[in-house]
Amino acid sequence: MPKQRVAAILSIVLTLQAGAETAHAPLGTYSAVERRHWAFQPRQTPGVPVFSSAADRAWAQSPIDAFILDRLNKEGLRPAPEASRRVLIRRASFALRGLPPSPREVDAFLNDKSPNAWEKVIDAFLASRQYGERWAQHWLDVVRFSETDGFEYDLHRNGAWRFRDYVVESLNADKPYDRFVMEQLAGDELGPSDDTLRVASGLQRMGPLRKNAGNQEVASSRTEVLTEMTNIVGAAFLGVTIGCARCHDHKFDAFRQSDYYRIQAYFAATHGKDIIKAPESEQARHKELSKGTEEEIKKIKAAMKGKEGPELLALEQKLEEATDRLPAPLPALFAVENDFKNQSPIHLLERGEYTRPKEKVGARPLGVLLPEGAPERVTLPENPRTKLAEWVVDPANPLTARVMANRLWHWHFGRGIVATPNDFGKMGLRPTHPELLDYLANEFVQGGWRLKPMHKKLLMSSAWKQSYDSPQFAVAQEKDPENKLMWHTARRRLEAEELRDAMLAVSGRLNTKLSGPSVIVPVDKELVNLLYKPGQWAVTPDKEEHNRRSIYLIAKRNLRLPMMEAFDAPDLQISCARRESSTHAPQALELMNGDFAVQMAEGLAERLKKEAGADAAKIVTRTFDIVANRPPLASERAIAEKFLKANGSLREFALAALNLNAFQYVE
Repeated sequence: MPKQRVAAILSIVLTLQAGAETAHAPLGTYSAVERRHWAFQPRQTPGVPVFSSAADRAWAQSPIDAFILDRLNKEGLRPAPEASRRVLIRRASFALRGLPPSPREVDAFLNDKSPNAWEKVIDAFLASRQYGERWAQHWLDVVRFSETDGFEYDLHRNGAWRFRDYVVESLNADKPYDRFVMEQLAGDELGPSDDTLRVASGLQRMGPLRKNAGNQEVASSRTEVLTEMTNIVGAAFLGVTIGCARCHDHKFDAFRQSDYYRIQAYFAATHGKDIIKAPESEQARHKELSKGTEEEIKKIKAAMKGKEGPELLALEQKLEEATDRLPAPLPALFAVENDFKNQSPIHLLERGEYTRPKEKVGARPLGVLLPEGAPERVTLPENPRTKLAEWVVDPANPLTARVMANRLWHWHFGRGIVATPNDFGKMGLRPTHPELLDYLANEFVQGGWRLKPMHKKLLMSSAWKQSYDSPQFAVAQEKDPENKLMWHTARRRLEAEELRDAMLAVSGRLNTKLSGPSVIVPVDKELVNLLYKPGQWAVTPDKEEHNRRSIYLIAKRNLRLPMMEAFDAPDLQISCARRESSTHAPQALELMNGDFAVQMAEGLAERLKKEAGADAAKIVTRTFDIVANRPPLASERAIAEKFLKANGSLREFALAALNLNAFQYVE
């Protein structure tokens, strides 16, 4: 940047700051209409509908069913019949574990005639370690977990994988959700010497981060960091788009620009912290190896000041070369800490521009949820993010429990009661069953904010156990094509991770190892060469590691596996509350010709040979037991046996099996 422009910007900033230092932004005011928005109202305790019909009473096994059935009755619709046991166990296994049930598990459930057979299946799946791996992926989507910065350089984040393991372990332990939230917003404050809590605080650093060679501490970068910290509070925990108030008052919701920056003020002292976890001797050796190169880097950075054009580009090249010579980083915790000496002054920013500060603000929760005139904290408390987290998880907060209860419903039923899980504002969709949403949120809080009992409530309901097929299908489809009223269970295609993991599972090649550093698998060289530094994609040497569950693959922003991208895995840049499910030709090409699909077909063929021998009829039966969790239809058997008896390749048959809708979809 030319010296004259730098000087001009600096002059403007100093002038504005001088005026802003003495001014303080007024507290926002909120009209009665704004405060009456449904999501800002206290949760109600709705009465559970009752029914006079014996058939209705038999179907409504829980309050969940009663609310669903009451709405269906009002619309002249009936719920679908209960799905078969084979369908239910397959559906539950993917819902809770992200993996298909084994033929042995299916047979055990089919043969269990006890009245609590279904409950035992749910309890077993919730107790499995695979539960945490499946449900961690949902949360990682929401908090846009990544192990790299994104943008041009997409540098890797040392130890960021520990946050993923923290989420898996927390869910498997059924950690109360309010504690889970507290730890992610303020873990370092709650336990400054507790490694687990410090790892949890790494949530604050999960957003993409722009880094410029030799210029990584500029005010613009700090503003972007604070923006990411602030926006995720609204998106992940509160389900509102407060990020839209960064540049001006929200156009639709009752969030003033001052509200946005008052939330941001809780993070004013928050800075990234890599906490080295290595013996002192190892640290000393690393320091000695780094010393000369670090001095060279300092000299290059000093020489870059004031340089422009080709001269600056040459120095940037030297800086990158020197940085590459540094030894590999020591193991570390990817965390944050408070540094009050380097606390950022928080101002309203004209149009969100860091060069245009206006009045100062202190820390305060969203004004529309507070009494009129509620004061702000002009001076930050000792643990500012703890105070914010306490407000977020306060049972009286009308948003937090509703938002998480809605996420659970969305992930189990395919559509939220509020179909816009990250937006409970005016531009989001209104709840289809508001009384049910409040009932679930109340149950969640009263049950100690525990997720596993909520899963069980949902999966034990008649509503969740409905079949896809309905005697009223044509009429109901005409009246409610989006299934908002829950008159049946919609089919869904497996998500990218589920599909890959299921292929590993049925092929017999799944490596069930838990936790640890992320795995980098081979991809096309052409894709790797598109990276700023192709050497970043260092393939994990142990090939057995390549067959681990998808959640353990590196989450790199600038390179997603082609298969994952084809099947709609999120891009990791922003919070993903709801995955899309598209259908296009590259998906078929990936599953028919992709290297991974071919390898999994080879594994499945080997398994079939061991378990079914050379008899075509046995091979077909066993194949459908494994990939579809059901016997083959007569037409399927005839086609499959004909192919195998005509000296068809077992590998090609296995590949065809992996391309069946019965494998790729859950009813």
